Amino acid sequence: MARVKRGVTSHKRHKRLLNAAEGKTGTNRKLVKRAHEAQLHALAYATRDRKQRKRDMRQLWIIRINAAARLNGLSYNAFIAGLKKANVDLDRKSLADIAVRDASTFGRIAELARGA
Repeated sequence: MARVKRGVTSHKRHKRLLNAAEGKTGTNRKLVKRAHEAQLHALAYATRDRKQRKRDMRQLWIIRINAAARLNGLSYNAFIAGLKKANVDLDRKSLADIAVRDASTFGRIAELARGA
């Protein structure tokens, strides 16, 4: 059986890893073992923060809706409860967008919520 030298495979794998670790500082971009650890952490943070971003955006939308609702004389929970009773099916993302871009339309939606 012929001998198999593995240098090419290892070098290719290490090269790919070091290219992925570009932008890291110090040994995290120069040494294979440290680069691998840094890359594992980076992927874990990326996975965690995709969930975190969804939470942060919902929180931002709620803050914007609350501010606009209070300008129209309603609290956030009264506004949302009124929308549910009035069967208005707008999600928080679109409500926040309306609140930021078009105050008059949001005022009419607030009137609907107050009436219900």
